[in-house]
Order: sequence, then C-alpha cells, then structure tokens
Amino acid sequence: MRRPDPLPTLEQITARLAEFDVTHVGVAAAGILTETRSTLHARRSARLHDGMGFTYRNPDRSTDPDRAVADAASIVVAARPYLTDREPGRPPPAAGPHARVGKYAWVDHYAPLRAGLRAVAHQIRRAGHRAVAFADDNAIVDRAVAHRAGLGWYGKNTNLLIPGGGSFFVLGCLVTTAEYEPAPAPVDDACGACVRCVEGCPTGAIIEPGVIDAAKCLSWVLQKPGSIAPELRAAVDDRIYGCDDCQDVCPISVRLGPRNTVALAAEAEAWVDAIRLLAADDDEIERRYGRWYIAGREMRWLRRNALVVIGNVGEPSDRRVRSVLAHYRSGDDPILAEHADWANDRLDARA
Repeated sequence: MRRPDPLPTLEQITARLAEFDVTHVGVAAAGILTETRSTLHARRSARLHDGMGFTYRNPDRSTDPDRAVADAASIVVAARPYLTDREPGRPPPAAGPHARVGKYAWVDHYAPLRAGLRAVAHQIRRAGHRAVAFADDNAIVDRAVAHRAGLGWYGKNTNLLIPGGGSFFVLGCLVTTAEYEPAPAPVDDACGACVRCVEGCPTGAIIEPGVIDAAKCLSWVLQKPGSIAPELRAAVDDRIYGCDDCQDVCPISVRLGPRNTVALAAEAEAWVDAIRLLAADDDEIERRYGRWYIAGREMRWLRRNALVVIGNVGEPSDRRVRSVLAHYRSGDDPILAEHADWANDRLDARA
C-alpha cells in the first residue's frame, strides 16, 4: 500500500499556482455561506437575476461547500489576473464593423487557472485527503469564498476588488477535507464614497451599491436568450460579448491593475469581424467562440448581438453591411429578422 505524500503547505500551494500565473491565494473555512445564500434568494425573489442560472439556480447548493466535497474543511481560493501587458490594436474603419469582446473573454483565462487548481488538488489527494477544483462553476459562489478568504472586498459593482490589484481577475477554488489555517477576517471595504462604477454603467444596471439589476447589465444581456430590449440596443454599442465599463472607470482597478498582468496571448481576440461572423455557419462560430457562454449553445444569439453592433457602428453606405442585413431581414428566424430590421432602420437614421 502506497504511503501518502506529505500534505503541501500553503506556501507550497502558492508557489505551485504561481506557475499558472496565479498571483493571489487565500484560505477560507468551509462553512455555509449564510449571508450569500440569503442574498441570492432575495435577489431571485425580486427577479433581479432576470432568469440567470449559474449560482442562482440552486443557492442552497452553491453556498454549501459540503455539497461540493463531503466533510469539507477548507477552501483554497486563487485569483489569476486577466488584464494583459498590452492591448491589441483596434481594427481601422476600412476593415468594416468590428465588435468588441470583454477583456476576460479574449482567451480562456479559466483554463490555466483550472489546470493549476487541479494540479494542487492532485497533490492534496496524494496526501490522503479529498480535494476538488472549481473555476467558473455553479457549484460554489467564487466571489463569496474569495471574500471569506481575505482576498478582497466587494466593490459597488459587486466585483471582488483585490488590494494592490483591483478587479481584473478570474477566481477559482479547491474544496478539500484537508485543514489549512483560514484568513482571520475579510478585507475592509476600501471604496469609500467613490461611485464611479455606478455612474459609469451605460445602462444604470447598478441600482444601488452592491445591487445589480441583471436585466440591464450588458454582460448578461449579451448572453441571455431572446430579443434584446429595444431601449438597451443603442447602449450595446460595439459590444458582442462582455462589458468592462464599470471596471474601466474604477480608480483602484485602473491604477493598480497594471501591477498584475499576464502576457497578451497570440490567439487573443479582442475584436470580432461582425460581417464575417454573420456569414459563418454554426460550426465555424462554435469553433472560434465556443469557449464563451452561449445560451443553449445556439449560435443565433451571437448573430443577434452582431446585428445590433452593425446597426450601431456600421457605415450606412457599406454595401456589405446592407447586404448582410437584407439577408437576415428576409430570413426565417424571427428574432434575427427583428434585430436586422432595427439595425437597418438605425443605419437609415444615420445615413
């Protein structure tokens, strides 16, 4: 029978995760996230989640680490920056309408984070304990365990703000039966009276500090199925997936974020050629953007977003633009036809 390996120390875990560009590590006790559970139920009852699933789907499950790993004792939490050391250039107007991608989605930043957490989980299991890694997973509320682990505080836009780093991080954790010393207390709120994220939201989705109406949040609006509310389409502007505005105006994230960056990957895609996407079949869209959350894995929702982008930033005299809109206006998908009609009318208004 194999003798168990020594349990890795938190210092060894931190060093191992650093190999995957993880810059912040903490430990939380594996008790029920009582306050977060209450908040999720309250927001869902108030319909502020706008039908969003994820951790709202089963708050009692996503706030109980013991549901993830029976007899859990500790949660090791990790934060990996996704702000890059430089940004790709914006395509010139002559390239036609291009759609903007949220920074976190230029590449799959969760993949290396998940790989690092799994590597550590493997070490802990070899020491005779159970351990399971989670990243971008509805099994646990990652911001809540990160807050409990002392990694940061909640900003008014509900993002976790890390001291010395800001909010441009993806979060993950591993839940384990091994015991590690938890953080003594959460980090104090350092936002003070600043409300720039509230004022900077293009749709007023932050209805009060720490409370978001998901129906107005463009990050969710661009992911959810169905029609985009007409009153939100102009605010979509050139976005096709994600929205960074509340972070881009945050003094803490803007000032301290550049201290924590990763190299810009060669495959990073910050802009999407809207005409090309609308001409592509489902297989090509899936191949290029399948790492994104797309409701029901229906590529029509990315096409819908691209049509709105064209209406907002397309050149009214561009024949390619008019041709693709004509194609979708006469198509058999009523939602795409509706958005193509809207885009065409918007171009007419700007002609």
